Parts: sequence; C-alpha cells; structure tokens
Amino acid sequence: MQISVESYRLANGLLVTLSEDKSAPVVAVNLWYHVGSANERDGRTGFAHLFEHMLFQGSEHVGANEHFELIQRAGGTLNGSTWLDRTNYFETVPSNQLAIALWLEADRMGRLLPAMTQQKLDTQRDVVKNERRWSVDNQPYGTWWERLPALAFPPSHPFHHSLIGSMEDLSDASLDDVAQFFRTYYTPNNAVLTIAGDFDRDEARALIQEYFGAIPRGEDKPPLRPMEVSPRFDGWRREVVEDDVVLPRLFLAFRSPVFGSDGYFSASICAAVLGMRKGSRLYRALVRERQVASEVSAFTFDLSKGSDLLIVDATAHPGISAAELETAVTEEIAGLRIRKISTEEIERVVALIETDLLSTLQSAGERADKLSQFATYFGDAAMVNTQLSRYRDVTADEVNSFVQEFLGDDNRISLVYVPRTTAAA
Repeated sequence: MQISVESYRLANGLLVTLSEDKSAPVVAVNLWYHVGSANERDGRTGFAHLFEHMLFQGSEHVGANEHFELIQRAGGTLNGSTWLDRTNYFETVPSNQLAIALWLEADRMGRLLPAMTQQKLDTQRDVVKNERRWSVDNQPYGTWWERLPALAFPPSHPFHHSLIGSMEDLSDASLDDVAQFFRTYYTPNNAVLTIAGDFDRDEARALIQEYFGAIPRGEDKPPLRPMEVSPRFDGWRREVVEDDVVLPRLFLAFRSPVFGSDGYFSASICAAVLGMRKGSRLYRALVRERQVASEVSAFTFDLSKGSDLLIVDATAHPGISAAELETAVTEEIAGLRIRKISTEEIERVVALIETDLLSTLQSAGERADKLSQFATYFGDAAMVNTQLSRYRDVTADEVNSFVQEFLGDDNRISLVYVPRTTAAA
C-alpha cells in the first residue's frame, strides 16, 4: 500500500504535507508543533501540556471554546495531545468543511496572544491540576508514566521530568511565561501541517497560502539540553512504589535504539514477539501456562532522540507476589537467549504489525497523524511508505543480536508497584 504524499514549504518555514484519498467524503487536518515536555525549563514543568489546553481557549477571531463548537457544528471531531517531544492538534471534518478547520488552526497559530487572559490561564491551570489528580495521583499505577522516565533518564536529561508537570510549577506559571512559550515554539517554522483525505489539491494549497502564508516566521527555537545517554543502563536499577492497588504490577524497561533507526525495527519486532497480543511468548508463558500474570504486554516508547525504551508491562495474577512476578518475567526474558527467536515468529509478528499499520492508514485522521510524525521527526513524510519494507527486511539473526546486546542484566530497570498492605506486612 503506497500512500499519496506531496510535501512543500511555505516561505515562513511551515512544512506542508498533502495526501489525497477519495474513498470517503472526509478530510483530516493535523498540525504538529515540534515542542513537548522536553523543551521545558526547570521550574516550569508541565508547560507544554498546559499550553495545549490554552490553545482551545480562543484566539483573536475565535471565542473561548468556539473552536470546539464550530468544528462540531460542521459535523467534525477534534482534539489535541502532548508528548515528550511534540504537541499535536487535529480535526476530521466533512470534505466541504476543510476551510473552517484550516482557518481555525491558522488563527490560533498567528493570533493567539490577543485573546490570552489571566482568567483563562487560571481556569486552565486548575483544569490541568484536576487532570493530574484524576489521571496520575489518584489513579491506580497512574504515576508510572512519570516515574519510569525519571528512573530511565538522568535528572539533567530532557525526558527525565514529568510530562504533566508538578503542582508547584503549574502554580508558578505566569501569563508572561505562557506568552513567551508561544512566541518561542508556536511558529510556522516549528510546525508541520498535514491534510489527508478527500480534498481538492489546488483548493487546499490556495487555502493554506491564504490562511498561513502571512504568519511571520519565528526565531529558531532554543536547542534541547544534551540527549545522549549510554546505550545501556550499565546495571539493574529498581524502584518499589507502595500504592493503593490490589495487584502488584511490574514495568521492566531496557534502553534500545531510537525510533526510525535500523536497530529500532529489531527492537520493535522483539517487543512484539515478547508481548504483542495473546500469541506472544510472555502471554503464553505467564498468563496461560504459569498463571503468574493476569495481563502482560511489551512495546517500544518510540522516542526519536537519544535513546528509546523497550518496556514489558505485567500485572500479577491474584495471589502472586511482586517478587514472584518479577522473577517469572526476567526468567522468560533470559529464555530468549536460549530459545532464540525464529524466522517463523518474526513472520507472524510482522504480519500483525502490517495489519495494524494498514488499518491505521485507512483512517484519514490516523494517516494524517503518521505523516506529521515522520515529517516532524525526520523532515520526510514519505517515510511512512518505507516502514513495512524495513520490518520485512529484518532477519532472525538481527533480532537475536538485539536480544544479546540489549536484554541483559546490565541494561534494565524495574519499576514495581505493590499494594500498601503487602508493603506494610
């Protein structure tokens, strides 16, 4: 399956990707800004996520929450999300509503600051604090996605601190801080705009030029702090967390090659062999046969800078202790060195990966997001068309070499959640 991809830049630096598909009368608009929690400075953590909320509070010609209202009245859907090294905003609308989606994105890219007020900041700061309480602090195992990066990366590393930020830093954020963040990172030369689905190419190019072309280019963004880390952890680090949970849960992580590199595809296939669906090695061994886990999966974090992580996530079966769970998981990992991954296993998981990717690319919204991802990280949206061939080219020897190099005792961290009562006992 070859995705239609056309890319070009506006004079202000905005990278545009167009992907036509007339199979359904919908069109997706997807905007990635190359900024995430990694770009935050000390004392201002959580800014990228807070700013995602602020962008839905209106711009010079759009009232607070009117962005949602206009898209929904047009029969569309929309949202945004923040990650370690990007923030994205997206709409999917009927084909004849492309102009409104583009105009809304352009208005907040070029004219957000006139509508920004202290009241809006205070309101959204409270919303983000409540989101933290709900999804992190009061959620079983909810702190794992800030504890694991903190354990995996040193304090000076851009990926070390919490994506959602601390309560103290959120409280200290000022309107001037928010305005400076916008001027620094929300510029056309730090963004990728993708349109995918049913649209007319000439009309789309004209609308993009009309709405985005006059937005001034920004200054070059400040460089990230050094991203380089040792290719392995050089030991086995562990952290045990007492939490209000019923069952122990283990996150076992290994440093692995960054997303998009040759080594990444071996790591991704290895993760799939270990924990992709119910036919995986870990599910068969730990859930079905040994019954020490109730759930298990393995995946890569898909980080494109410094180092990626391969993560095994296992929740204990009732009656199984954290120690028993961790021992069982590590035994199965060690077993990869003896019962090596076969060509047949690789063919099975590559078929699953291919099915998932092709299913994703059938959706205009998901396709636009994938194109924005490759355009943002690598400057080339057309790389989406090379992914399957790169998976198919990986050999069993390459995957087993990855196992030998990266899945040893010298390259792992354990984040273990235990019930408070068990910990106290």
